[in-house]
Amino acid sequence: MRLLLDTHVLLWALGDPASLSQDARGAIEDDSNDVLASAASAWEISIKRTAGKLDAPEDLASALDATGIDPLAITVEHAVAAGALPLHHCDPFDRMLVAQARIEGLTLVTRDSLLSRYGVALMAV
Repeated sequence: MRLLLDTHVLLWALGDPASLSQDARGAIEDDSNDVLASAASAWEISIKRTAGKLDAPEDLASALDATGIDPLAITVEHAVAAGALPLHHCDPFDRMLVAQARIEGLTLVTRDSLLSRYGVALMAV
């Protein structure tokens, strides 16, 4: 299975795995699954951390390396697809994750059930 972690799921996976459901935690920790974190999540975390709204690892790249979570870059194709999505959801970071999940054939791991309106594969946390 190929998983893309929503930002809150990424933070829980890195610092509070007990906040994840047993199924989500098991899927993330299963070495046979590809687990990815979008550059959009890194951007969102950095913005919120700098604004003092979030306690997150200062060196996110090292934290990802230590857990085996692979980074997913944002491409022009992802950006165009995110911009073209219907306005079911106004959060630009979530819209990018939906676009990436669709294009890359990923299951988006999230607690945001509103994202199901986009017809993307979801795993609830």
